[in-house]
Amino acid sequence: MEICINEKDLRVLRHFNAVAKQYDLMNTLLSFGIHHLWKRTAVNLLNLKPGDQVLDLCGGTGDLAILAQKKIALDGRTVLYDINREMMNAGRQATHHAEIRQNIDYVQGNAEIISFPDESFDAAMVGFGIRNLSRMDLGFQEMYRVLKPGGRMMCLEFSEPVNPVFRKLYDLYSFHIMPLLGEIITGSRQAYTYLPESIRLFPSPDKLKAMLEHIGFSQVTYRRLTNGIAVIHIGVKHA
Repeated sequence: MEICINEKDLRVLRHFNAVAKQYDLMNTLLSFGIHHLWKRTAVNLLNLKPGDQVLDLCGGTGDLAILAQKKIALDGRTVLYDINREMMNAGRQATHHAEIRQNIDYVQGNAEIISFPDESFDAAMVGFGIRNLSRMDLGFQEMYRVLKPGGRMMCLEFSEPVNPVFRKLYDLYSFHIMPLLGEIITGSRQAYTYLPESIRLFPSPDKLKAMLEHIGFSQVTYRRLTNGIAVIHIGVKHA
């Protein structure tokens, strides 16, 4: 499969290639385990049903895909779609939830040009990945395109804390402590310097809500988690 990439795509690929094997461990350490609660909450808001067809865009090692597959059972189908083969392989080879992982389809591809026909999925989700796209609006447009009428979209992404004092502490942690831990554990300080930089460039919850509505999603809502460190957006494709 030929995958079109540009300079930002290459930077993102290098970042995730560097951390793929330690990615899940680092997520747990850096978030003090809270990311598991965030992901469960986000998938619950999709209201998945047995038999649903679900797309996990920028799915990485598969945390969200596993949660979705548990809900849709064997009659459903979860497709984990990611440009980075190293990340997908790290997830496929993981021993925890091995049986569930076997029921997930893994597809390598560019999120800005999803290789599925229109109206293929009942739900589409992206967790901590949309900010890595060169054109996140194209990624959301593609999610809208592949959703069936009435299908639901979920985006879980980092944001800035609401409380000013907490925000300063979070900035200290993310810009200084996080890269240091990344260097110690994964050997890549640069990979964890990229993370806070990308978060700061991501739209505010209100701006992202407006972007989703402009694309065509209706009933767009968002929910802040842990004082706004992470935010869940939900939208529905017009029936």
